[in-house]
Amino acid sequence: MKLPSARLISLSQEQLNVLVVQAKTQTEGGQIPNYIPLLGKVNPSWLAVQVQSNDGQVMAAGDCTVLFPLMSVIKPFVLLFLLEQLGSQVVLSRVGIDSSEKPFNSLAQLKADGGWPRNPMLNSGALALASLLPGQEASSRCENLCKWLNQRSNCQLFLDEAMLSSVRSVGNENNRAIALLLAESGYLAGVESALDTYNQVCCLSGTVADLARLGMLLVDPQKGISPKNRRLVNALMTTCGLYQASNRFAVQVGVPTKSGVSGAMLSVIPSQGAIACYSPALDQTGNSQASWFLLQQLSQALNLSVFV
Repeated sequence: MKLPSARLISLSQEQLNVLVVQAKTQTEGGQIPNYIPLLGKVNPSWLAVQVQSNDGQVMAAGDCTVLFPLMSVIKPFVLLFLLEQLGSQVVLSRVGIDSSEKPFNSLAQLKADGGWPRNPMLNSGALALASLLPGQEASSRCENLCKWLNQRSNCQLFLDEAMLSSVRSVGNENNRAIALLLAESGYLAGVESALDTYNQVCCLSGTVADLARLGMLLVDPQKGISPKNRRLVNALMTTCGLYQASNRFAVQVGVPTKSGVSGAMLSVIPSQGAIACYSPALDQTGNSQASWFLLQQLSQALNLSVFV
C-alpha cells in the first residue's frame, strides 16, 4: 500500500458540484428496494454526498437534508463497537473474516460453511454480533450502540420507528432461517432478540453529514479508537463491504467502503478522511449506482486508492 497522502483536501466545491451533476444521471434505471414498503416510497433521483477530511474541511452537495436509514452501513460500526468493548479474540470467535461470492443474505452460504458466519458484513455475521451487544433486550442494545456512536462521532443518529415498523411488517423469513441455523451451530444465543436487535440497528438513521462524521471514527486518531481495531474494520470493508461486488469495487475505486440497501454508501480514505453518499437507486447486487459512480470519479481524480 502507498504511504498516506493529502489528496482528499485538494478537492474543490466546484469540482464536487460538477461530479454530483454527472452522477445524478446514473440513478436512471436503478432499482428501488420495495420489499421494504417505506424504502419503496423514496425518490429514486435523490443524491447527496459529504466529504470530510482530517484537517476539518467539509464539503457537501446534493440532497443533503434527506434522512435515510443506514441499513447495512451500520455493520462495520457494530463490529467496531464490539471490538472496542470486548476485544478481537471474543468477537472473532463468533464471526469470520473471509469474503463471500454469494449475496449478503445467502442462507446457502451459511449452510455451506456449516453454520459459521463467514464475515461481519453479511446478515449472518451481523446477526451473530447483534447478540453480543450489551443490553437486556433489543431496544437497550440498539440504544447503547447509538449512544456510543453519537458521543464518539458527534453525529445525531436516531432510531426511525416508522422504518422499523415497515421492516417488521415484512417478516423476513430468510433472516429468521439464518438466525435459527446460527443458533443450532452455537454462534447465536436468543433468536428473537438477535433478530429484533438487528432490525433496530439497521434502522438507525441520519443524513450524509451524520454518516461522514461516523466514518471519521475509522480515520481520525483523535477519536480514541484503537488503531488495530480501525485497521481490522477497514480491511473487512475493503474485502467484504460490497458483498460479491467487493473485488470489482477494490479494483475500480480502491478504498474501504460499505453499502446499504437504503442507498447509503460510506468510504474511508485512511489517514485522509471519509466520503458519505446517499442515492437509493440500486444496481443488481444491491449497491447504489450513483454513489458507486461518484466514488469512482473521486478516487480517480484525487488518486485516493490505497493500492499502488
